[in-house]
Amino acid sequence: MLGFADSSRWRSRVVQTDSNQPDSNRPVSIQRYSIRRHEWPAVILAFVYFFCVLAAYYVIRPVRDQLSAAVGSTALPIFYGATFAVTLALTPLFGALVARFPRRRFVPLVYFFFVAGMLAFIPLFQMQDAIGARVLGAVFFVWVSVFNLFVVAVFWSFMADLFDVAQANRLFPIIALGGPLGAIAGPAMTRALVFAVGVAGLLAVSATLLGVAIACIAGLSRWSRLHPVAGDEHRDERIIGGSILAGAVQTLRSPLLRRFALLMLLGDAVGTVVYALLADYSHVTYQTAEARIDFAAGIDLCANLLQVVLQLLVTRELMVRFGSVSALVLDGALKALMLGGLILIGGPWIAAIAVVTRASAYGVFKPAADSLYTRVDAEMRYKSKNFIDTAVWRFGDVVITSSFNLLRGIGMTVPGFAALTMLAAAASGFVGWRLTRVPELRADTAAAELDEQG
Repeated sequence: MLGFADSSRWRSRVVQTDSNQPDSNRPVSIQRYSIRRHEWPAVILAFVYFFCVLAAYYVIRPVRDQLSAAVGSTALPIFYGATFAVTLALTPLFGALVARFPRRRFVPLVYFFFVAGMLAFIPLFQMQDAIGARVLGAVFFVWVSVFNLFVVAVFWSFMADLFDVAQANRLFPIIALGGPLGAIAGPAMTRALVFAVGVAGLLAVSATLLGVAIACIAGLSRWSRLHPVAGDEHRDERIIGGSILAGAVQTLRSPLLRRFALLMLLGDAVGTVVYALLADYSHVTYQTAEARIDFAAGIDLCANLLQVVLQLLVTRELMVRFGSVSALVLDGALKALMLGGLILIGGPWIAAIAVVTRASAYGVFKPAADSLYTRVDAEMRYKSKNFIDTAVWRFGDVVITSSFNLLRGIGMTVPGFAALTMLAAAASGFVGWRLTRVPELRADTAAAELDEQG
């Protein structure tokens, strides 16, 4: 499967091979880019899994985002502060699951937890008048934010545990396409169903999609037992063990993990500032809830369509040819360029920035950054990655939104925020480039290239 616009130069090198011929005997150009026969079931299941996870999130996301647009960015530190507190409470629980159960058991348990929570909100929304719309809305904002953090973090940890480095470079950009397609289908289902079934019905739809994701997990676990990672054939049965707080401790102690955390925080700084500026723009420009929802849906739709284009035409080519670091550098440069336009144009340009930066964050940055975790051990993949992608991320949200309000209080305007965020974007690209100098990553990258060349 080539999947590139300039495929003619590759076709000239294709030769007829017996279907049973070992992969290592096929031409290097084809071997580097194709999906092997035995990998197709895993790719399809992982694709559907990610589609369902993102569709489940985007079905209920408009209900959450309406809250932030209605009050503006001033309330974001409170929302994110509550989310951070809940995340800290749940992180030890996740660590306990990782420490005590093998992967095939604890990954489904995480999703069953969120299915149960989603269904529990149905009677709460039916009692909305008694509870109070503001209180229920705040609680729901926190729930949806935590839900998105954990289900996506677990997905990519699971993917990093199924494949080796070479497979990740070839397959992650394809698997990641399920995400934006789910992100497109989710809002479409919401718009089609919300007036017929209400919020309670949307919660049931989201829970059903997570149920399909659990079925995909079962299928992927079976595939993994049949096709284990070479040299680590018992990943599926291994219990990682250790302290439930090992992810936090390991992140603080490891220079490599600290760089991963810094990379994520810099990317989060860009996304959070753009989100706050966009919330303020929507708050001022659109006077009704329906108009704000329509505006947000349009941003999501355009961003997710661009994300698909980036993953099909850019990310996979970069990661296969030059490794994940090249995609990280591109992401930083692209975000910095778009933010520079905000200084010159201002106002409505924030919508274009939101589209491009979101598309790049999930279409370029995320597959590249998550592929790095294929090169570390299981405890780092699950405990440390989960800690970085949840607790560290939400702590960053609190600090960034609080700083945003503080700087605005002392007179900083949109061009100033754009300039600071440009620096964060450029720093993200620089940190990505510096990862090429980390000995652990360089060694594994060289080994993967040798393996791909047979």
